[in-house]
Amino acid sequence: MTDRTGPVVRLAPMDADRLPAWIEAGKADYRADRIRAGEPVDRATDEAEQTYAAWFAHGEPAPDHLVRDVVWDQAVVGSLWVGPQSIGRTDEWWVWNVEIAEEYRGRGFGRRAMELAEDLVREHGATSLGLNVFGFNTAARRLYESLGYDVAAVRMSKPLDAERPGMTEPQA
Repeated sequence: MTDRTGPVVRLAPMDADRLPAWIEAGKADYRADRIRAGEPVDRATDEAEQTYAAWFAHGEPAPDHLVRDVVWDQAVVGSLWVGPQSIGRTDEWWVWNVEIAEEYRGRGFGRRAMELAEDLVREHGATSLGLNVFGFNTAARRLYESLGYDVAAVRMSKPLDAERPGMTEPQA
């Protein structure tokens, strides 16, 4: 059931009949994550819609974008979406989404999915693989760091109230 690095899993192309529901769920999850990270609802909604419209314009992945099921034995335990980070750059790929179903988390499936993702993108000529992780997702951050991913940028924010409590005028 397991090998030296974790569960024996494979990546399999997602069936076309499942793709529309996966796209809709992905948009909803991305929107929710952006809101949880502090982005206004309207901006989070627009960003989710624009991202998925750009990469799934006709309900199919854009060229070189790959959507895979993460499969253990015969069970689909998650999904993976990888592709070039930008149009025309086939050497720099991006993990657009990786998700393991809640009941399978903490059992090594995410690690194996990421290791298989690295193999997959190498097969497609990529020389680097990047990703974004929301600050609140500490489990994912620990996983990526343990796999050798380095922080490339840190975006920070702080919600501000209309007035700062306890502020007084400076004294001369």
